[in-house]
Amino acid sequence: MIMIALIVEINIKPGFKEQFMASMLGDARGSNNDEPGCLRFDVLQDNEDENKLHLFEVYEDEAAVEAHRNAPHFIKWREECADWFATENIRKLATPVYPAPEKWEKRPPVD
Repeated sequence: MIMIALIVEINIKPGFKEQFMASMLGDARGSNNDEPGCLRFDVLQDNEDENKLHLFEVYEDEAAVEAHRNAPHFIKWREECADWFATENIRKLATPVYPAPEKWEKRPPVD
């Protein structure tokens, strides 16, 4: 199994943070709670820019990433937020090294 980690930087247009966060948290909950192949989906607030977020996502494999991209909550999020992105999202792909892939476990459902 080749796990995939995504680190995403999102820049939100000023004035849209509240609406964006409501939609973003819906996608995060759906990813964490409804996708068996999503091992982690964290939303992090940038400490220097209130309109910048970082996502840390870990998936079992490429099929799990594809399932995420086709999930109803992801599609809804992309459609709702399309006009609220200040820039293109910056995506970095990585392979988890530590903990070792066999040590990762699915996170229990989160509210």
